[in-house]
Amino acid sequence: MAGPGSSAAAVVPLLLLGFLSVSSVNADPLLSAPLNVTIREIEVNSAMVTWEILEGDPVIGFAITQQKKDVRMLRFIQEVNTTTRSCALWDLDEDTEYIVHVQSISMGGSSPPSEPVLFRTAKESEKMSSKSPDEVTMEEVGQAAQLRAGELIIIVVVLIMWAGVIVLFCRQYDIIKDNEPNNNKDKAKNSSECSTPEHPRGGLLRSNV
Repeated sequence: MAGPGSSAAAVVPLLLLGFLSVSSVNADPLLSAPLNVTIREIEVNSAMVTWEILEGDPVIGFAITQQKKDVRMLRFIQEVNTTTRSCALWDLDEDTEYIVHVQSISMGGSSPPSEPVLFRTAKESEKMSSKSPDEVTMEEVGQAAQLRAGELIIIVVVLIMWAGVIVLFCRQYDIIKDNEPNNNKDKAKNSSECSTPEHPRGGLLRSNV
């Protein structure tokens, strides 16, 4: 498949309406015009043109003319040393009619142009309305994956924090539990000291009558 980076494209003014053969000087009379020229994958700003050639034709490349309907300008796309039978049309205008011709190229020149193919690019509004509710684009899938990843990170962080709180609570509980016997002993000792009165040495005290 040919695209903007691999094809040479030029915009050429037309002096007369209609199709102008881009290689009429170096035409190869033994080369047949491409067959079954079809426009596929029509988008708002792009489309794909495909074609077939006769078996045995010594084709080494192709040439495509792309013209807006009723406009005296055309774009010329040419590529050689390739066996591809398709080419991307890019940088198209929204909701616009285009006319496309395809020619085969051999070592001896170019073939006659194919039959003209007319197509219209899509509207942005129609493209959006024709999208099925269940249709998911790669961009939406990527965004959903990023959201899931963010949610998972938040969940993991929360779980780690809760685990830390639980571990800290268990340690504090063990410390408190270990200190309870010592506290009980201190309490018992203090209570026994308070309940036993001290008598001075020398026996019982006697009162004077």
